[in-house]
Amino acid sequence: MYRALLGFTLVAAATLLLGQAARVVHDWDIGYLTLNRDGYTTRRAIGVNGQLPFPPVYVTKGDILAINVHNSLDVPTSIHAHGIFHKGASYMDGAGLITQCGIPPGENFTYEINADRAGTFWIHGHYNHQNVDGLRTPLVIYDTVPAVLDYDEEILISLEEWYDNEFIPRMKEILNPLAPFPPPPSFPYGLINGINGNETTPITFVPGKKYRLRVVSMSATEWFKFSLPGHRLQIIEADGIDSVPHTVDGLDLGPGQRYSAIVTAHDTDMYNYEYNATLYANFVPYIPGMNPRYYKGLIEYKAGAPVKTVAQTDSSQFVWSDDVVLKALDRQPVLSVDKTFDWTISSKKYSNNITLSILDEISFQPPLVPPLFSAFTMGDLALNSTIYGPQTRAHVLRLDEVVEIIVRNPSTLDHIMHLHGHAFQVIEYGPTGVPADSKAPPITVRTFLDWPMRRDTVVVPPFQYVKIRFRADNPGVWMFHCHMDVHFAMGMAVLFVEAPDVLQREQSIPQALIDMCQRQGIATSGNGAGNSGFNLTGLPPIPS
Repeated sequence: MYRALLGFTLVAAATLLLGQAARVVHDWDIGYLTLNRDGYTTRRAIGVNGQLPFPPVYVTKGDILAINVHNSLDVPTSIHAHGIFHKGASYMDGAGLITQCGIPPGENFTYEINADRAGTFWIHGHYNHQNVDGLRTPLVIYDTVPAVLDYDEEILISLEEWYDNEFIPRMKEILNPLAPFPPPPSFPYGLINGINGNETTPITFVPGKKYRLRVVSMSATEWFKFSLPGHRLQIIEADGIDSVPHTVDGLDLGPGQRYSAIVTAHDTDMYNYEYNATLYANFVPYIPGMNPRYYKGLIEYKAGAPVKTVAQTDSSQFVWSDDVVLKALDRQPVLSVDKTFDWTISSKKYSNNITLSILDEISFQPPLVPPLFSAFTMGDLALNSTIYGPQTRAHVLRLDEVVEIIVRNPSTLDHIMHLHGHAFQVIEYGPTGVPADSKAPPITVRTFLDWPMRRDTVVVPPFQYVKIRFRADNPGVWMFHCHMDVHFAMGMAVLFVEAPDVLQREQSIPQALIDMCQRQGIATSGNGAGNSGFNLTGLPPIPS
């Protein structure tokens, strides 16, 4: 397990308070490796500096994180710091073909990430879903002030699922118009801190000490449940937002979600314990040993001590993490709405016999010009959503207007939605599209208590809607997409073009990003088709 002494945090905080914020530099050579991660399959993967897993990134609030990327792949690449807002530098978001062109093979680019907020995040590939093939690692930004609850040490736990084949071949199978849809389900294996979930090193506890567990789901499709039977967890953070301490039995994490929780060790080292990590998907068949997959690891109080078996009720009786129950520590009041979007998730089979995902009535496809470049170069027309192209489903927002999004999921599939550049208030869950003959327990409306929790990644359960709100206070172009990479690749995404008039006045695209596009023959100005005005000639036709 990745461990950090609290003393490291306090030293870093003292340095920052003396006005010595650091520039933390990492050199990443992104390339291919062939290895066996799950204990079953040897396959090609994507790592950094010849390693997979590659080390987590640690900085302190106020630092500048500089990642010098060299691309040793044979295709373009980009990286995205998931949960970082990039205020004043929207071009550093790393969303491939949205805020930048990919870094071409053999070339370099430096990401400058302003660590302006503390919390638990992660960095992952954001070009052709390279995160699924290994390009992902946790990012921890230490705070300069003590946490709401004291603790002695930190332990970082990353959770991943791992497939027996690369993402692009799997997507070709899914999008093959000659093959049945959906294809047979896949059953990935679980990784804990980058290795087979049953082969991880023990978590070491010292009697009486308090530990901050930072748990990061870097999964691409499936969910994880994480618990330490015999111990309870006090949640103090979700997705980089501090929360009022809330006690639970376990954490239920969708792809991209993160939690920090305080665990107090027992007063004696008479027994060791086990922790549980369950990899599961509600949307594929239940097959013992395949879905769900159960992983256990040792909580070691003393080497050789017997493992105490903790009697458990059915895990459905546990108190699991629930973001509508959490309360943001800063007590930000609920936002008053200026504009509402009400979208239904669905899928459609098109005339070419390919099934695509739908959000806001259309399947997303990037235009020919990265939309951020259009927002910078189209003058007053950047305020008109038409110029970004019909399949970007761009929504132009005024500075500081409050946006409410209602995402409806009238299907049997879970979804998980991530918003770039923001954390949103989680306002409400409720039923939607429940079949009249459903024998499942009734779904009730659940609304935030007192003041809402904020996060950047939210689950939309089957036959439910979720209502979220955010303030458009971050000029740039920001994606809102399903973080199940298969659904994202099938088009479940929209764009928010936020205050492009302010963007043009206050920011400018680095020349290195412009040159990177031009060397690949990608236009860096004009509308979504690279033309002037509303002439969108050249964009691919909308599928029928």
